Amino acid sequence: MSPIFPGSVDAAGQRATLGVLGGGQLGRMFVHAAQRLGYFTAVLEPDAQSPAGLVSHHHIQTDYDDPAGLAQLARLCQAITTEFENVPAQALQTLALTRPVAPGAAVVGIAQNRIDEKAHFTAGADLSGVACAPYAVIETPAQLQAVENDRAELLPGILKTARMGYDGKGQVRVKTAAELAAAWAELGSVACVLEKMLPLMAECSVLVARGWDGQAVSYAPQRNVHVDGILAVTHAYEGNMPPALATRARSAAVSLAQHLGYVGVLCVEFFVVEGNDEHGDLVVNEMAPRPHNSGHYTLDACDVSQFDLQVHAMAGLPLPSPRQHSPAIMLNLLGEVWFDGNGQRREPDWHAVLSLPGTHLHLYGKAEARAGRKMGHLTITGPDVASVKTTARRAAGLLGLPGLDDI
Repeated sequence: MSPIFPGSVDAAGQRATLGVLGGGQLGRMFVHAAQRLGYFTAVLEPDAQSPAGLVSHHHIQTDYDDPAGLAQLARLCQAITTEFENVPAQALQTLALTRPVAPGAAVVGIAQNRIDEKAHFTAGADLSGVACAPYAVIETPAQLQAVENDRAELLPGILKTARMGYDGKGQVRVKTAAELAAAWAELGSVACVLEKMLPLMAECSVLVARGWDGQAVSYAPQRNVHVDGILAVTHAYEGNMPPALATRARSAAVSLAQHLGYVGVLCVEFFVVEGNDEHGDLVVNEMAPRPHNSGHYTLDACDVSQFDLQVHAMAGLPLPSPRQHSPAIMLNLLGEVWFDGNGQRREPDWHAVLSLPGTHLHLYGKAEARAGRKMGHLTITGPDVASVKTTARRAAGLLGLPGLDDI
């Protein structure tokens, strides 16, 4: 495609405008990145008070599959992206009839369904060099019985719904065939994937940006800590994981993006599991066809953020190789931060937190704090890893944040 240059105006007098389906915090940060470059922006999102809709030039307040809303978005925009993977794939297909859409409906559809995702990982394993965990598809009682009879090696395992599972939702740990059957019934007997539970040492993710021309750039892997299935801490600095594993993860993520013919920013998540040596081995877990929570540190610790690359990729601009200029730790801020030990609403001690060196606070503009709701994040940068870790511990203590037991 021809590049869509920032600040340009077409023959009809319309300013270069980039659109996004979804109005959450990822859409908000995309809008900020696009506007900083000089683009106008449009958000299609049903929530009148959405974080992205509140800061965009245009907010089309309608459902994601509304034909009139999609037509309006296409009229306003020269290119369109999405900020979350559960947008209806048909909406992306409709938009792609008249506008460049990145990522496309086909690859978003793969990420929406764990069965398709696992099949893609398996098909690409020879190229990427990293396989997924052993698994079985369970869509019917016969498939459930087959697992119970012939795939006992998959237990203990984790039963995951094929669709709509995120942040630990739609997942049940099972140890026996009886627990598996009960869990499948508990999940509504919907299509699921049973994954063998592997001896987990750590989790990491890699962000890749790929353009329409096939050019791809990536960030070094970040090590992630989850609490109750939700990302709590991201460690982004040299030495956050063994160098050989980091190189393999980065190469595998780029290979997967190329195998998909992906356009945009892709996050690939990996498990580090016990292997033949003390450093362990890699298993690919899942992918997100968008910028990712674990990449928020790039806003403050890198010369080009994941959202900058999202804008560049969809608009057909060159993709600069990102350079991290500071070690960083990112702390996720969930709704619990706004409540004391007795469940009473309180304001976090931002004065004390922001007095700490190298703290960068990002709140997402959400009016109501709720348990488990992502309200913002805090990134700590510094001249060296030791000082970043010290400040992160202090900030976590002030805010009552979990996940820093290992530093």
